[in-house]
Amino acid sequence: MSTLAVETRATRAPNTLSATEIARAVAAGETTCEAVVRACLERIGEREHEVHAWASIDPELSLRRARELDRAATRGPLHGVPIGIKDIIDTADLPTEMGSPIYRGHRPATDAACVALARAAGAVILGKTVTCEFAGMTPGATANPHNLAHTPGGSSSGSGAAVADFMVPVAYGTQTGGSVLRPAAYCGVFGFKPSFGAFNRRGVYPAAESLDTIGLIARSLDDLELVAAVLELRTPSAPDALDRPPRIGLCRTPLWDKAQPETVSAVEDAAQRLGRAGARLSEVALPEEFAGLRHAARETINNYERAAAMAHEWSTDRERIRERLGKRIALGRAMPHEEYAAALRLGEDCRARLPEVFGDIDILLAPCTNGEAPRGLGETGDPGFQTIWTILYTPTLALPTHRGPNGLPVAIQLVGRRRDDRRLLACARWVWQRLGAPELIGYRG
Repeated sequence: MSTLAVETRATRAPNTLSATEIARAVAAGETTCEAVVRACLERIGEREHEVHAWASIDPELSLRRARELDRAATRGPLHGVPIGIKDIIDTADLPTEMGSPIYRGHRPATDAACVALARAAGAVILGKTVTCEFAGMTPGATANPHNLAHTPGGSSSGSGAAVADFMVPVAYGTQTGGSVLRPAAYCGVFGFKPSFGAFNRRGVYPAAESLDTIGLIARSLDDLELVAAVLELRTPSAPDALDRPPRIGLCRTPLWDKAQPETVSAVEDAAQRLGRAGARLSEVALPEEFAGLRHAARETINNYERAAAMAHEWSTDRERIRERLGKRIALGRAMPHEEYAAALRLGEDCRARLPEVFGDIDILLAPCTNGEAPRGLGETGDPGFQTIWTILYTPTLALPTHRGPNGLPVAIQLVGRRRDDRRLLACARWVWQRLGAPELIGYRG
């Protein structure tokens, strides 16, 4: 570590450090866990009345945990790192309310697996971040830090906004359609949805169990790799290095006609610049049947499995379920099982063709969202460009590389082979070094 790097780290406000930098600074004695948590809480105090990223937070609890860590030997690779937890993920010492009045004040008996692993590694659970109702489509009050009149995306809205606003360095989200990558893209930070099943989901309220995936939102690729290692019971190690420029497939997907000019420009500009930087670029067209994946995931599997998961709430508290979600549950309950089974088979068939799609390609470059974050807080944006990869179970990343016409971030999406998450992250590092726009990361106002 260079002297300049240490000096830069030591002179920055602790809440602006990445999780990796915090862990190193605490270990080196350059700061304390308590100082980091206090800085995050101060930022929340300054901005939360506008951003509304947090569903619940207990400052004294998090400060007490920080002081305990300061007195203890290093617990693990996340020692002293504050983390935000999406409010459909169980925490034993904070409410888990699902964005719904049905669960107001609900206190789980135990932590979810992903929370317990972070605590054991030394993390401070800073608070619970706002989620759309039951991780669905009805948003809470969270606003986009870059422009409070625009959506932060959903359903991991609070996680995306809190990380982007420097309230916390990293936060958990979940993705059933596009609920990790879209908030990350709209808020100008990194979003990572690992391969399906990579992170244990015990203690996470289900939306559609065939699709639900825990993901991470952070301000650096290093942080994604650090936290992923903890959640996969691995010892964090130096990032994998590429021995050559990656082979990248430009995949516009069957939804390309829905891309707004800023997304078209971002994807095509990224492809051109990466090609000039030495990547081997080729065009990739998905097989024709892949065009049905968005509908299969969003309208069929999601509705059917959500209807089953929410049988208790539907029977006992139907009047407190918002209209939009209620319609989806009703559709799921009325759906013929054969229609659901056909959607599952389509997903399986398309996943079986992924080796053919990738060929000798390392990663795909694809659109991430239709465009920059839409104006208004009543909608969270179209998940289509994320959903097709969610049902394919591939690891995906949102990288904030461009700007839209309103000055808001526009991301590109990188897609890896299933179960080849570390290769995707290594390729993403190469891509970011050539396209990276650090000035876009987070709201610096």
